[in-house]
Amino acid sequence: MSKEYFKDKVIWITGASSGIGEALAYQFSKMEARLILSSRKLHKLEQVLQQCEHPERHEILPLDLEDLESLPEKAKEAMGYWGRVDMLINNGGISQRSLATETPFEVDKRIMTINYFAPVILTKQVLPSMLERKQGHIVVTSSLTGKFGTPLRSGYAASKHALHGFFDALRAEVWREKIFIMLVCPGYIKTDISLNALTADGSPQGTMDKGQENGLSAEACAKRIIRGMVDGKDEMLIGGMETMGVLVKRFFPRYFNRMIRNVSVTG
Repeated sequence: MSKEYFKDKVIWITGASSGIGEALAYQFSKMEARLILSSRKLHKLEQVLQQCEHPERHEILPLDLEDLESLPEKAKEAMGYWGRVDMLINNGGISQRSLATETPFEVDKRIMTINYFAPVILTKQVLPSMLERKQGHIVVTSSLTGKFGTPLRSGYAASKHALHGFFDALRAEVWREKIFIMLVCPGYIKTDISLNALTADGSPQGTMDKGQENGLSAEACAKRIIRGMVDGKDEMLIGGMETMGVLVKRFFPRYFNRMIRNVSVTG
């Protein structure tokens, strides 16, 4: 069923050079989708392309999510390959590992630009075509931190919370036109996200958190996302026991708040 669902669909993936985006590319390629692979790192995109099962069916479109002014033109290029984008996977983003009091506003602004404003711009560029055709699927990689804030991730949590507000509202606006919108909230997934997370001075952390190191594989995460798309889910929590934090916060908020403030602020 999954293969038939995605066969010949035009799927644009941001953050496709590593992690969840890379894993999604391999899975979609097996199902004979037509892929547009995007990230800042051209050489890594080329490596991903060559490892795909059907590289001849895919295109590479380098872009920088921080360069907001360039994104409308990039969207036009993406639409130009096959005349449409059937599915947009807003997966690219950046994390944070720094105390709010030590983080300059410029770092907060950069995180919000990449994680929130860029997906909104790309979505608004492809949405008119989807509405015209009355079909489309938009997937947004949020985080469990989009459901609750944790130490060292104030700006990151804010950007992910913003995604939920925007895309929940958008879903309610476009459902009649058969546009599906799914928010994905990964917990600990073994990717490079903590390696690239911004510290207080804006530089990458350069080390992997223990949670990520022992987390679910990117491949397993990608397979769950694809299953969720086929099932038409609105939101998915993906990970291990850490996903229980969402329920604890909902039903036992005072306990959750005491628990989360005891989380280590060293990483």
